[in-house]
Amino acid sequence: MAPPAQPGVPGGRGSKVPPARKLLCMCSLSLCLTYLCYSLMGGTGPGALRSPAAVPGTAAPAAPRSPAALPGTAVPGAPRSPSSPPGSSVTPAPSAAPTRAANGSREGAAGAWLRTPLAPGEVITAQSGAFERDPQESSTTDEELSRAGSPGSRGGGSTTPDYGEKRLPQALIIGVKKGGTRALLEAIRAHPDVRAVGTEPHFFDRNYEKGLEWYRNVMPKTLDGQITMEKTPSYFVTNEAPRRIHSMAKDTKLIVVVRNPVTRAISDYTQTLSKKPEIPTFEVLAFKNRTLGLIDASWSAIRIGIYALHLENWLQYFPLSQILFVSGERLITDPAGEMAKVQDFLGLKRIVTEKHFYFNKTKGFPCLKKPEDSSAPRCLGKSKGRTHPQIDPDVIHRLRKFYKPFNVMFYQMTGQDFQWEQEESDK
Repeated sequence: MAPPAQPGVPGGRGSKVPPARKLLCMCSLSLCLTYLCYSLMGGTGPGALRSPAAVPGTAAPAAPRSPAALPGTAVPGAPRSPSSPPGSSVTPAPSAAPTRAANGSREGAAGAWLRTPLAPGEVITAQSGAFERDPQESSTTDEELSRAGSPGSRGGGSTTPDYGEKRLPQALIIGVKKGGTRALLEAIRAHPDVRAVGTEPHFFDRNYEKGLEWYRNVMPKTLDGQITMEKTPSYFVTNEAPRRIHSMAKDTKLIVVVRNPVTRAISDYTQTLSKKPEIPTFEVLAFKNRTLGLIDASWSAIRIGIYALHLENWLQYFPLSQILFVSGERLITDPAGEMAKVQDFLGLKRIVTEKHFYFNKTKGFPCLKKPEDSSAPRCLGKSKGRTHPQIDPDVIHRLRKFYKPFNVMFYQMTGQDFQWEQEESDK
């Protein structure tokens, strides 16, 4: 028979837990609960809900250099004034490849939109976040991508032959949405040494987890000496895209079609309006506070046009010499001239010339034609060239003031003056 438990002996009946041990257990439990709450609220421990910028191996989103204050914008400041005014020749920024941005946080709620990564096409304003999450340019489905990679699919100016080899692309059209990327793709596909998938693979933003073999299989077959290409405009505004593309091939050539950001924003809104007629007006979506004139730069239609902000991210991985900037305006007024630059950049013979273009006065932009036959010119679909809604002139004026410092910064970074301010003053 077991002896009766002695008072104070551990394990015995009626024994009491020493106060020191009880206090230690309570402290441990308290620490665990504190750690759990900290993780869920965005701490740095394992399991913390962190933004992509804080994840090891990803690039922190780079913000433009501090601009000088501009009245009527939600962003404090505008970039340092260049030595020469807009409209004159521009000297490129001293460093073509800035160092990787630090992950340290910046103070002030006004700059929060610069740090917060925006999903492709996502609108995060309070008014509109519930109704719009629109794809950047098209809603490419897996079925369409499967057809694009199948034998006999059209990858260039003629039917892709059922021989050759599927390769990862050597050149990408990475942006921007509503800038003229479809027109550029169709024009370059007229070149016999280019094969390009017609649908948007969205590999580096939406389908990256499917792996490079999936991506390769989407591409058309090419012969030796031919270039494989694709275009997905949302890459330009996707934080992870530069690192992922660099990881695939650091010598990849990148093409960005840019357009006056005010016109681009209205075109972006027009596309969404055609699909969702119930959305608020452009004027409502463009402002955080209309009375104060505060532009809502978190709305994707506005944010995409801050080209300098997005370019900073790409220059962390690619030198400026590997990026070609195509003018969306000149692609309409002088398509042959812009295509000459594209062909030179890709190391191609200048085959796509003025003979390949016919200006359609009804649509307001050039159509492609084959110079060797008399068949009708091939124009882009009815989704291109939509009539823009009438926008309050005061809103246009405020948007121009908002974008101007970022445009000047973009001119400095690229060494090109796109003359958007001059274009606006001529109207």
